[in-house]
This record gives sequence, structure tokens and C-alpha cells, in this order.
Amino acid sequence: MNKHNLTVLNEFILMGITDHPELQAPLFGFFLIVCMVSLMGNLGLVILTMIDSRLHTPMYFFRRHLAFTDLGYSTAVGPKMLTNFIVRQHTISYNWCATQLAFFCILIVSETFILSTMAYDHYVAICNPLLYTVIMSSRVCQMLVVIPYVYSVFLSLLMTIKIFISSFCGYNVIRHFYCDSLPLISLICSNTYDIKLIILAFSGFNLVLSLLIILVSYMMILVAILKMNSAEGKLKAFSTCGSHLTVVVVFYGTLFFMYVNPKSSHSFDTHKMASVFYTMVIPMLNPTIYSLRNKEVKNAIDRTWKVCSNILLKI
Repeated sequence: MNKHNLTVLNEFILMGITDHPELQAPLFGFFLIVCMVSLMGNLGLVILTMIDSRLHTPMYFFRRHLAFTDLGYSTAVGPKMLTNFIVRQHTISYNWCATQLAFFCILIVSETFILSTMAYDHYVAICNPLLYTVIMSSRVCQMLVVIPYVYSVFLSLLMTIKIFISSFCGYNVIRHFYCDSLPLISLICSNTYDIKLIILAFSGFNLVLSLLIILVSYMMILVAILKMNSAEGKLKAFSTCGSHLTVVVVFYGTLFFMYVNPKSSHSFDTHKMASVFYTMVIPMLNPTIYSLRNKEVKNAIDRTWKVCSNILLKI
């Protein structure tokens, strides 16, 4: 059986978001717009925080990496999903499926810890403002993003290798619109206890640890805000945390909805719709949430636009 699987199974078939032909064109148009907005928003935020010296602060350093992870995992999923709307054969090669799974895991795990790092950054900024530049030094900031990236690469490789060295059955239809771990596990003929245990243990660890850091940070922030006498200081503290809290609630709310939702006959469709939301919609929303009411970002956009306009006029 193993030899047969290794020689014959060289591709998978993705079921996609819907099997209704009349919905393919409208969904393609909708998600094409979502992908373009996500690409422009996140790539724009990455570039803006790199070229504008006034945004070279720890807060925007972490926002840049959040935008990078959003851009990365939406790009890992989006192009293939769009292609499957307009082609008849919804196939994905064996190697590309493994690559997609690996990159998606790296970026989604990194995002959970970057969000918790941002919460810690807000805590230091509000609770220890005089020591902020000392505590959140350039070296510390770099370490706070390097560690999640290294950890997520290790976890992704562990999970991807464990899945793809297993023996797959002849049935190669993935009941999803991208190569996710759980749909792939359902296609494995060999014992999947070890793989499921790894996924369950690390998923629980990632979720609990990152959320615990966020909750403790915001509890300390709330205590500090309540002790403030100045209404202006309280308003500034709330405005500093507002965008991040919105992103955290949307991101973790979607994850909890996916994994806490009880099993039912409709659980697969529910899981798929939630996956669409956090792989495509959230990466589109995050740059908007961080930029919509942010004067520093708006001012940076204005400065960059003026510089570009002057260069074009000289040409």
C-alpha cells in the first residue's frame, strides 16, 4: 500500500469554497477585490514603516511584521483559491500542497505571538513610559520577532514532515480550499495519533500562551489607566490600545468560533467559512483598522505622497 501511494499519489484535488457553478464568477470577483485590497494595504504598511523615519518606533516595527505575516499567509492561500474559481481542474501538486501548508503554519503561528508582543509593547508604553526606550530597545524588539519566527518554522516543519511522510490512501480529495492540516490528516491511511497529538498540544500551547500574555498585559494597562488623573492621558492610552484590541478580538474570536463550535453535520461548512474569514478577510481588515484613525500613519502617507509628487514633477 505504501509503495502504491508513493508512486501514484502525486497531486490532490481541492474541493474549494463552493460546488455551485453559478457562484464561481461572483466569488472570484469578490475575493479578487479582497486580495488586491489586502495586498495594497499590507504591502503599503510595510513599505511606509520602512521609509518614513518618524515611524521607526517599536510600535510600528511590530505593526510592520504583523502586516508582513498577514500579507504572507493570505498570499499563500489566495492565488490558488482564485485560480480554482476559473479552472475546471482544482488540483494542487503534492509538493506545492506541502509547501502551502508549511508557509501557512509559519505565518499564522508567528501572527499569534506578534499580536501578544504588541500587547506587551503597549503595556510598557503605558505603564513604564519613562523606561520605554530602554526596555524596548532595538535589540529587544528584534528578538521579540525573531523568536516567534524561529519557533513557528520549527513547529511548521515538524507538523508538515509528520503529515507528508505518512501513507495516504488512494482518495486524494481535500475537503477545503487550501491544504490545511486537519483535512489532510483525514486522507492518511496510517496511524495518525502522533500527528493529532502534536497539533492539539502545540495549538493549545500557542493559543493559551499568546492569549495569556495579551490578557495579563491589558489587565495591567487597565489598572494603570484607572490610576490616571488626567482625562487626556486616559483617552490617549485607550486610543493607543484600541486598534490592537479590535484586531485581537476579531482574530481570536474567529479561532475560538472555529475550534469551540460543537461538531455537527454543518461543522465542515462552518469551519470553511471561518477559514475564509481569517485567511482572506482579516488580512484585508488589519491595515484598515490600524490606519483609519491613526494620525501618524495618515501624516506619513501625506509626507510620502508629497515626496513622490515632487519627484514626478521634476521628471
